[in-house]
This record gives sequence, C-alpha cells and structure tokens, in this order.
Amino acid sequence: MSEFKAIILEHHGSTAVVRLNRVEKHNAISREMADELVRCLDALGANPDVRVIVLTGAGDKAFCAGADMAEAALGGQADGERRDWAAQAAVRLVRAGKPVIAAVNGYAYGGGAIFAVCCDIRICAASARFRFVGATYGLAVGASMLPRVVGGPMAKELIFTARTVDAEEALSIGLANHVVPDADLERTVLDMAVQIAGNSPAAIAASKEVIDIATSTKDAARRELEHNLALRQSEDHVSRFRAAAERVVRRDA
Repeated sequence: MSEFKAIILEHHGSTAVVRLNRVEKHNAISREMADELVRCLDALGANPDVRVIVLTGAGDKAFCAGADMAEAALGGQADGERRDWAAQAAVRLVRAGKPVIAAVNGYAYGGGAIFAVCCDIRICAASARFRFVGATYGLAVGASMLPRVVGGPMAKELIFTARTVDAEEALSIGLANHVVPDADLERTVLDMAVQIAGNSPAAIAASKEVIDIATSTKDAARRELEHNLALRQSEDHVSRFRAAAERVVRRDA
C-alpha cells in the first residue's frame, strides 16, 4: 500500500507479508512505524481474503532492533511521559484475530524481540538473535509474555540478564518453532502459511483464542503495565534511558 512508508505490505495469495522497513536503522520502531503497523493490522483483520499474516524485517541484517532511541532522545521523550508506541503496536499484534507468523531474520532486540514473542509462531533464520533488554533501561518488558513461550525460570534468566540468545538456543528453549538457513526463511514461512490457510479460518481463529486464554493471564499484563508506569517516573530509568539514547545519537551522528 502506497500510504505506508515505514512498513511494506505484500500479498501472496491469502497470506499478507508485512515488512518492517527502516533498513538504515536496523528496522528500529519509530512512532511512524508503530502507527502504520497498527493501521495495517486493522486493515488485514477486516480483509476476508487474508487468512495468515507474516511479520518480518526488510533487508538481511535485522528483524527489528527495538525502539528508535535516537528518535526518542531527539524528541525529548526520555522522561516518564514518553509514549510507548512500540508497546501499543505489540498489543495490537497480540490481539490479531488471524494467525501471525514471525519470520525472524537477524537481530530481534528489545521491542523487536517483543514483537516476535507477540506473534503466534516464530520461524528463525540461522542468523536470528534475540535480546530482551528492558531491565538494562530500568523497565519490566516482556515479563507477561515471555513465560508463556519459554517457561518462568528461562524467562527470568533472559529478562534478568538481558543476554543475547542465538537461533540454536532459541530453538532449544522453545523461543523458535524452527530454524532454517537464511536463504530458506521466506519459502519456509510461506509454505507454512499456505498449510494454515488451507484449514478452516473459523476453526483456526477459535483455536487461537482458546490457546491464548490457556497460556496467558490478563493480570500479568496489567501488572506489567502498572510497574512500567511507575518505573518510567524513576530517576533510575530516566538516567539509564538518557545514557543509552545519547550513545545511539553519537553513534548515528
């Protein structure tokens, strides 16, 4: 669709492929990208010809490097009133009524890792890397979603340490459904999408809803939001965020 600038929308039969498209920024999430992703998901949800959605990154280096900290810093949004556009887009991914497959190509850090976790299925290229960095910036990010994917103890390890997880480890802990060579990623994902699309859309939607109810809790998501509202007001978060954002700005200058 021509109205999108920070994402690309492609149709492959009954599969819609959404590409995060800020290659020069490793597909970091800007306000524009988050807004466009929400609008795109709304349109795809209302389109009866679309049965499966694929989320991936443009280029070959990054799925999504997380929130665009340089944009936030330049906009003076390092304080507690900063709007979390990436979180709003992640919530919209979770609420998608149709199956969403993440085709993880390269880095999925911070908000990008959360985007991947919010999808129903994750197929990873061998180059995929995950990192849940919220605690580095004084926030609780992913704590309500990651346990349903990798279990409580492993979720705590990944969030507490903010360490990098490569594709093979992601597969071994359940963060990835499959790992394939980079060159095979798109074909593998589209083949799975065709398999899904060939089944009953109503049954798929019902199954997705039931599985999500069985594996998630609204109390956890609400508590994470409450914690982050408070943490964003803290001097610890403000100083950590500003320091990290200043490093990004200097790097990009």
